[in-house]
Amino acid sequence: MKYNFNDIEAKWQKYWAENQTFKAENNSEKPKYYVLDMFPYPSGAGLHVGHPLGYIASDIYARYKRHKGFNVLHPQGYDSFGLPAEQYAIQTGQHPAITTKENIATYRRQLDQIGFSFDWSREVRTSDPKYYKWTQWVFIQLFESWFNYDSSKAEDISELVKVFASEGNTNVNAACDDDVEVFTAEVWNGLSSVEQQNILLQYRLTYLAETEVNWCPALGTVLANDEIVNGVSERGGHPVVRKKMTQWSMRISAYAERLLQGLDNIDWTDSLKESQRNWIGKSVGASAVFNVNGHDETIEVFTTRPDTIFGVSFMTLAPEHDLVSKITTPEQKAEVEAYIEATSKRSERDRMSDVKTISGVFTGAYAEHPFTKEPIQIWIGDYVLASYGTGAVMAVPCGDQRDYDFAKHFDIEIPNIFEGVDISEEAFADKDKTIIANSDFINGMNYKKATKRVIYELEQIGQGQGKTNYRLRDAVFSRQRYWGEPFPVYYVNGLPQMIDVKHLPIELPEVEKYLPTETGEPPLGNATVWAWCTETNSVVDNEKINHTSVFPLELNTMPGWAGSSQYFNRYMDPNNDDAIFSKEAIDYWQQVDLYIGGSEHATGHLLYSRFWQKFMFDKGYVNHDEFAKKLINQGMILGTSAFAYRVEGENKFLSKGLIGDSKVQPIHADVSFVNSSDELDIEAFKNWRTEFKDAQFVLEDGLYKVGRDVEKMSKSKYNVVNPDNICEDYGADSLRLYEMFLGPLEQYKPWNTAGITGVHGFLKKLWKLYVPFMDGSLSGAEVKPSKDSLKTLHKTIKKVEEDIENFSFNTSVSTFMIAVNELTAQKCTSRDILEPLLVLISPYAPHIAEELWSALGNEGSISTASFPEFDESHLVESSKNYPISFNGKMRFTMELPLDMSKEDIETAVLANEKTQDQLQGRTPKKVIVVPGKIVNIVG
Repeated sequence: MKYNFNDIEAKWQKYWAENQTFKAENNSEKPKYYVLDMFPYPSGAGLHVGHPLGYIASDIYARYKRHKGFNVLHPQGYDSFGLPAEQYAIQTGQHPAITTKENIATYRRQLDQIGFSFDWSREVRTSDPKYYKWTQWVFIQLFESWFNYDSSKAEDISELVKVFASEGNTNVNAACDDDVEVFTAEVWNGLSSVEQQNILLQYRLTYLAETEVNWCPALGTVLANDEIVNGVSERGGHPVVRKKMTQWSMRISAYAERLLQGLDNIDWTDSLKESQRNWIGKSVGASAVFNVNGHDETIEVFTTRPDTIFGVSFMTLAPEHDLVSKITTPEQKAEVEAYIEATSKRSERDRMSDVKTISGVFTGAYAEHPFTKEPIQIWIGDYVLASYGTGAVMAVPCGDQRDYDFAKHFDIEIPNIFEGVDISEEAFADKDKTIIANSDFINGMNYKKATKRVIYELEQIGQGQGKTNYRLRDAVFSRQRYWGEPFPVYYVNGLPQMIDVKHLPIELPEVEKYLPTETGEPPLGNATVWAWCTETNSVVDNEKINHTSVFPLELNTMPGWAGSSQYFNRYMDPNNDDAIFSKEAIDYWQQVDLYIGGSEHATGHLLYSRFWQKFMFDKGYVNHDEFAKKLINQGMILGTSAFAYRVEGENKFLSKGLIGDSKVQPIHADVSFVNSSDELDIEAFKNWRTEFKDAQFVLEDGLYKVGRDVEKMSKSKYNVVNPDNICEDYGADSLRLYEMFLGPLEQYKPWNTAGITGVHGFLKKLWKLYVPFMDGSLSGAEVKPSKDSLKTLHKTIKKVEEDIENFSFNTSVSTFMIAVNELTAQKCTSRDILEPLLVLISPYAPHIAEELWSALGNEGSISTASFPEFDESHLVESSKNYPISFNGKMRFTMELPLDMSKEDIETAVLANEKTQDQLQGRTPKKVIVVPGKIVNIVG
């Protein structure tokens, strides 16, 4: 009987869907286990074979846990808001909802085709109003909260109002804006409602503020740092500039310490934890305040080395620093403004990573040293960021390489304050042994003593204090886009008001254009029905705005990470219209047990999600302040790209072997034009790109050979392999096994379609083991398992269970191959062996396992079968196959119990017919017996 994998896979995918085989219940007597994938953004290109890697791994584990008796939640959904769909809408005029729906349909078909055990009854889409209703709800909760450093948690804003009304803000230890003024209860109670609202905005966990952002004029939106590559937008390669805009921000910095400490309590990869630690960037040191000569202004700096304060020879401000325009002298104004303009075109990431370029401009202004009162030049330099620290640094050239290079470049005096250390060396190499010199009251002190003394003296003169600083900045939460979650916000006298939760969701309006308006407003500025009526509690026509009962709505939308910051909790109760989830659901599922996804989200989604989870924990909505116990970063499947070689300046291509010393430009060729022998289909290549239609191809041996290289699998590199084709040609089970077989889950590995034939051949060999149960040749007879078959089965059980628990899926595939080879050689037809073998294989190759399970006469899905139990006794050797030698030459073997004595072994061997044939009536001179090893008869 033939292994018709296409029919088999379609049959069981239909069965799973119709029977909701993988639907999880929110209440079960079974223990729970929650397996989560980072949900995909449904692009128009669909999946390539690199995308399912993590999904296959999580699916194996989810299926395994079901076999082990767990109630498994394994949901899936779509991160369906985002810039790509909007850009497509701008280009074609087609509504993003239409393209998103089409893309989701493609993704769903492909995911089902690979046989994942998702509970599709819990599907979520971030662009679905029923889903983003709860994203809007979380935003409102954040707006109505503040962070109390004394309790180290978020609390209701109404509690803060009570404190203000009874004692003012003098004793409030809160996360708030830097410029909050101190006031008494009397002052607070005398303020107008508008004035009180303005003050509360300085404390809320989500707030409006003028912020430096990455603005992309071509895309008409703000971009996050991770959406910028080499100073241009990741999408489209458009220029990005820094500019100030009034934006919604989230006070994630309030949670910096808890985000840092929480890493010690979760089983996430060390590299991911280290990325987050570096991003949070905790530093312990001091703040120091420098007065600006001739101005009432001061400059605050944060330094981890306050002991070096006497080595300050200049100060550097970020070009965007508020003080720059105030203190720059008329003589320096033109040069400073030109430098600021140039800097605005560089992203923060570029400025941070550029350690070679030295650039800056003197403002003409001077600061006063807090102790010596000496004047210090004030410069601006793009290596200082307004968003980090105070946006100002005190430069100590004798202790910092970058400051040293800057000072040498601009010929600034470099005092040496480190005794016995050359100023061109790294003075911080062993700071505990470095002695401070030329430093007034800290002369002769080491780092620790000097640091304490400087902080004390700064506090005495009111120009500084000890301080812990974090690199983590508050997260900008506004985007000038259409295709995103609308804010549940309207404005009264310019102040934001939250729409009551019972009126959510506030749905995206229809617009004719998806670009910003001609006056520079976000795309929602094109909406004609986008105003809030407080009488009808509904969205009404803009013409009705009267600022008494009808008010303008927020024009920005939320960023892509908004919808992904709580989706894992919504999966627990996705169809609940009355709450983000019920208490019963959260009490049962608790948190994610296993999360699998890409490491590229370390400082984006994963950090923001931890922040939202901690906030939800503070407010009592969830039971844990970390949302995922364990997280694994899957590696990447790389593509094998193909290159044609065009001679520079000519429309001529040389075959790879003919390049020699010629100057050529490698051009990516679509891998579909290249066969397994690296031969290019020249006509297909010519018809693919019009500029190559008349190109000349220089052949070798009548063929054009391409070059090959392993790169990231990407549509832009034309090296994408479509899983649809693999499933059609080899089957989903072959795809699943091959992706696991390529190597350890966490590693990068190249794809080679030719390699899949090996695992496909294994599945055909597995199929043949069960043919006797399908063609009637067994006639219903029950076959007792042999010792060898039991040994094969139980060593396979042991190894596979260990592999799955350790996420070593690649070695499991090898184990299956060995087991099937051994059972084939043993001519095994025992149900007691072949039935549990199917359960072992089913997490990896579920379709063939289901079909063969059914062929053995079982009812229902194999997914409900218990995982086989390992019995060590079958691996314990009870006998030995002794080599029987005569005068040192082995003549035959004889199986004997291992517990036999030497005498009994000798007696049994001598009595054997084969021994008698060898001896031919002679009496042996000697019989050498080594129990458990050999028998040698000397005759």
